[in-house]
Amino acid sequence: MNSLSPTSKITWLIAKLFKDKDRKSIIRIIGEVLYLSIVHRSIPYHYFSRYLFRKDRTNLLDYIPNKKLHRIKPHFNDPDVSEVLENKLYFNLFYEPLGISVPKILMYNHRKMFVTGNTSVEINNSTDFRSILAELINRPESDGSVFIKRTYGSYGGDKIFKVTSDQLATDSLEVDNLYKEVIRAGYLFQETIKQHPDMCKLNPSCVNTIRFDTFIDQDGKVNVISAYLRMSINNLHVDNIGSGGCCVAVDMQTGKLKKEGYLVFQDYGGDMLTEHPVTKTVFEGFSLPYFEQAKALVIRAATLMPGLRLIGWDVAIGVSGPVLIEGNFDYDLTGNDLTEGGYRNNPVFRKVLEEIHYS
Repeated sequence: MNSLSPTSKITWLIAKLFKDKDRKSIIRIIGEVLYLSIVHRSIPYHYFSRYLFRKDRTNLLDYIPNKKLHRIKPHFNDPDVSEVLENKLYFNLFYEPLGISVPKILMYNHRKMFVTGNTSVEINNSTDFRSILAELINRPESDGSVFIKRTYGSYGGDKIFKVTSDQLATDSLEVDNLYKEVIRAGYLFQETIKQHPDMCKLNPSCVNTIRFDTFIDQDGKVNVISAYLRMSINNLHVDNIGSGGCCVAVDMQTGKLKKEGYLVFQDYGGDMLTEHPVTKTVFEGFSLPYFEQAKALVIRAATLMPGLRLIGWDVAIGVSGPVLIEGNFDYDLTGNDLTEGGYRNNPVFRKVLEEIHYS
């Protein structure tokens, strides 16, 4: 889909919508789009990305347009302290000493200067880069791979790489290109998380993560607003929905997945899943291990970051418990709006809206 021209993509999407057996009538769709245009005083693009054209979507006003969602976070987050979450190196250095489980950093760099352990070394060619990667990958406790992610400025799965021992031995061109990319900026080299076996039943190609978001209310209490699971559907090593993945809502009381998985509308035209297309694992009723511990983890992480009151957290479920991957002060709320069936439905998020007198 990404290779199609904008005109071809629109044509394809329209054709998909017409063929959807669960869609509303075209007259009703047009009427609802016009109605929302008047209510929100803008074109309601979210009508399609939130699947509001489907017959079972009747609570139209519970869904919040993208532009309005994006304007909410600045009311609650102090930019002066955002760097702790924005910079992934600072994130680890801040949270690890406080007893928060985070991925282990094996090495980091700034351009050609690499720091591993207590020493720094300048690496000027891909051959030396390959050698130091081999040392990281071949550690006795390693699973034969290393995760590499940009220290700052990586979003939606961009600038994230996974290198395995096989790739290191057989694909010299890929390693050469990776070296050229890494020395342009700063990157973290992290130990690959060993995912809980139950999570591998859903999708073993990547570490599936739970996106939680938390809100610190006016009384200083940390509330977990919602959660949804993200996973790859294309055997990728990242789980972001924008990188070929899907998201499935989680029941906050039981830690079980709900029925449907959502895909990117502009890439998949409104398709939804009830099972993983590769593993065939059914979503509905699937219990996420260590869910209560994962909730406790993000509550503690949010408590330690009082200047940022509205945060999206990514949590992996490792073999022995949850691991905090990262926190996002400027996270995309559209996924929460989608998986919650309209974020106005969520009692905690209504507190957010009430505080800023959102109407």
